[in-house]
Amino acid sequence: MAGVETIDAVQEMLAAEGYVCDRALGTVVFLALRLGRPLFLEGEAGVGKTEIAKALAAGLNRRLIRLQCYEGLDAATAVYEWNFPAQMVAIRTAEAAGGAERAELQAELFSDAYLIERPLLEAMRPDEHGAPVLLIDELDRTDEPFEAFLLEALSDFQVTIPELGTIKAPEPPVVILTSNRTREVHDALKRRCLYHWVDYPEFDREMEILAARAPEAAEALSREVVAFVQQLRTEDLFKKPGVAETIDWAKCLLALDVITLSPEVIADTLGAILKYQDDIRKLQGSEAKRILDRVKSSLEPA
Repeated sequence: MAGVETIDAVQEMLAAEGYVCDRALGTVVFLALRLGRPLFLEGEAGVGKTEIAKALAAGLNRRLIRLQCYEGLDAATAVYEWNFPAQMVAIRTAEAAGGAERAELQAELFSDAYLIERPLLEAMRPDEHGAPVLLIDELDRTDEPFEAFLLEALSDFQVTIPELGTIKAPEPPVVILTSNRTREVHDALKRRCLYHWVDYPEFDREMEILAARAPEAAEALSREVVAFVQQLRTEDLFKKPGVAETIDWAKCLLALDVITLSPEVIADTLGAILKYQDDIRKLQGSEAKRILDRVKSSLEPA
């Protein structure tokens, strides 16, 4: 694929779109592009799984098509729907005009003019800019029947509409699947994909990410923010903060003209990094000060 002939080129392309990734992730993205294989990304919420699809689409200058998964999502909803209101209007119009041949009317009603394309069908259509990036987000929210359908769709990159027949992608889309691992995804689907676990970044990597996404933040404040969030991830919390929360918190602190962290500032802005009241309650008062003291001590020059 033009512009991504090497792993380094993939990392540089993603970095140009504000996505900083390590060599391992850059390698699996490169292989997914080179081999035309779907890429399955697992990891905790907020570590950047969805963002990589956005950065990839922007870097490749391809359209991003997102299928947001949820409980009860079925194949029909993910592929297509017929525009029933418009079809009923067409039927009433034909009746008022004296009717039309039944076969002609049926052919007209079940044509592209009345077809509402959903993400999977959109991804199979030709595009002048090249095959789109198809993001199937939070697959673990769906159930096994939908997984079985995806298994077939991603094997042949085609979908079947009974009234129109089989529609096959002229060029396979770039497919990114994500999971927060609230349940295990079936091995049969994983085997069709290249797999990568997206973990929380180490300190230096998270500093790079914050510099890319919140460049206006001073380095001293960024170091305190990253160190504090990384320390929080070692605490017994219901939901550990992800990279997205690190970025959000830094931007909140900048909006408040904060120069350095203090227990008072942390107490006022905990809602930017923690999303459950039990976690917030645990960090209020002396606990936040204890963590902050440890952070400031670790950042002092040796």
